[in-house]
Amino acid sequence: MATDEFDLSEPELTADDVLVLDDERFVPDTVAVVTGAASGIGRATAVALAANGLTVVGADIDEEGLDGTVDLAGDVGTDGEVLPVSTDLTDDDDVAAMIDAAAERGNLRYVANIAGMQHIASIPEFPMEKYDLLLDIMLRAPFLTAKLAMPHIRDTDDGEGAIGNMSSVHGRYATQDKAAYITAKHGLNGLTRSIAAEGAGRVRGFSVSVGYVLTPLMVNQIEDTAAERGISEREVVEDVMLGQARTKEPMTPAEVANLFVFGFSGHSKHLNGGDMLYDGGYSTTYE
Repeated sequence: MATDEFDLSEPELTADDVLVLDDERFVPDTVAVVTGAASGIGRATAVALAANGLTVVGADIDEEGLDGTVDLAGDVGTDGEVLPVSTDLTDDDDVAAMIDAAAERGNLRYVANIAGMQHIASIPEFPMEKYDLLLDIMLRAPFLTAKLAMPHIRDTDDGEGAIGNMSSVHGRYATQDKAAYITAKHGLNGLTRSIAAEGAGRVRGFSVSVGYVLTPLMVNQIEDTAAERGISEREVVEDVMLGQARTKEPMTPAEVANLFVFGFSGHSKHLNGGDMLYDGGYSTTYE
């Protein structure tokens, strides 16, 4: 497949893209925290949850991007509100303030740990400051967020809720030049199971694993991967990103956001410690 056969720009989210469910807890008094809400999957998830009537605390270090998420929610016409909270996930005080802000708005029941980043380099060439930053954002911050959010979830009238973690096919197996990302995602799967183990069936933990999604993170890494491997950008898309997949197109942020909507809903009461794998057959088939 040639790269010009599909558009590599992030698609615009519309109301028709969003899964809306009838759920007794999807009301304005129910609060969800979404990290990484300034762009990509985090933005789409914040808007999708607001479209389902929830109050959403959208957290990100990118304040301008958060404003764009609020604007998008207005354009979509969501019943719920997106509240932007500037948050540096490497700052414990900021993470605590994010959770406090959510608890002050209503019944904190849901957390979507979505914030992520990428760095392409071989292990011998991988800068330790980048390794530490990726692990801080994608593993330590989700742990701290869960640590602070779980008591609030338990303090609701029925003590029920869920924490959803954005994992990846790279949480199941490894490819070259992404060691920090892969390490973080494997660890995040362990955190998901630990939440389930301690949640007593009432505070659920689940993860979402997808292949390649049309986000700024993915689009930006095409050039880096091409340079690191000495191949063309077209070969990155055809052979590296979608080579093993049976569904020969990337997912959209809205499609991933809808998995979090479903995962938080009452339809997913048996999704606990499990992983929602939507990778187009990337990690489960071979030729």
